[in-house]
Order: sequence, then structure tokens, then C-alpha cells
Amino acid sequence: METGIEGLHLYPGQVSATHQRRLVAALAEAMRAAPPYRPRMPRTGKPWSIRQTNLGPLGWLSSPEGYGYGPVHPLTQEPWPAIPQLLLDLWQENIKSLQGPECCLVNLYDSPKARMGLHQDRDEAALDTPVLSLSLGDTCVFRVGGLARSDPTSSFKLASGDVLVLGGPARLRFHGVDRIVPGSSRLLDDTLGHGGRINLTLRRVTKPA
Repeated sequence: METGIEGLHLYPGQVSATHQRRLVAALAEAMRAAPPYRPRMPRTGKPWSIRQTNLGPLGWLSSPEGYGYGPVHPLTQEPWPAIPQLLLDLWQENIKSLQGPECCLVNLYDSPKARMGLHQDRDEAALDTPVLSLSLGDTCVFRVGGLARSDPTSSFKLASGDVLVLGGPARLRFHGVDRIVPGSSRLLDDTLGHGGRINLTLRRVTKPA
């Protein structure tokens, strides 16, 4: 589906309902080993409205000390669980890179007030590699802007199974989530016992040697 924004590619319903259920089951198991937690903003220490965890060799972290990546869960001090093969296959299908993702950030929008302010994904050394995002569960209203926070923005909806790729000129565009549409999917209710949305963001962090 054309978004009208160079480098921003939307693939509605690319992940089938069967694969969505398999992924949520795999995530439920991974989250028992790496429990979701509520990160805090740099400097202010204000807690986020979402909960997070990670999969893969590196996890993205937010704390009063700043943003960055680390190899272990901040609470358990254990390594992050592996990225499921279904996600690695999805990455290869869309990114077609010899270098696989090193981080799968798991964002849980499990509260009616959960949202994500406009931000850039710029904590990676591999800024030339696209970021791949998969939506699971309730639909969200996604907002995208330009390369400056003050640039004009536009919004569109992301439903369960939709894949969004930010690469090229869109790699550093500001983006965020305005709100979740409660009850728009039963996927998480049926598997996790509660509604809401999960966003999986696959990233290459380091540049190839």
C-alpha cells in the first residue's frame, strides 16, 4: 500500500491470522522469561504509559540515565530471549539484508491511556538499515512527521498483522502512536487473557564488521 512518503512502506495484513496466533503464543512464553516492565524517561524518571520487553542479542532501554542498548533485562539481569523464527523470516522477506535484526523491541499497549509520543529511532549505529514494525492485537492510530519534531504530520491506522517498514529517507522521520482502538481485535484476549496491542519493532543495531 502506498503511503505517499518515500521510504515508508505499509503492507496491510501481511502476517496471516494463523501466524499472528503463533507469534503471540511465542511472545507469551518469552515474556515469562523476560517480564514486561514500565521504562522511565531520561532525566525526569517519569514512567511510560506502555510496558516493554525485548527479544534478541540486544534490548533497547530507557532509564533516567538515557537511551541505549544492553544484552540483559534490567530487572532480572538475564539475557533476552531469542527472536522467533517467524520474525526472522519476516525480516528477510521485507528487508532482504544479509545482516539479521539484533533487537526486537516489544511494546505493550495494555491500557486505554497507552500511547507513544513523536520520536525518532536513532540510537542505532546501523541507520542505513530499515526498521520493521509489526502490529498485533487492537488497531492503533499511527502518526508520522518529518525529520524535525515541528514538521507537519499525518496519521493512518495500523491493524493486527500489518507490517510497516521505515527505511531510506523515512528512516529518521518522527513517528508515534496517538491512541489505541479498544476492542478492535480479539487476538490478545484469546491468547493472553487481556486486550490491547503489541508492537514488535525489529532493528539492526550495530554496523557489519
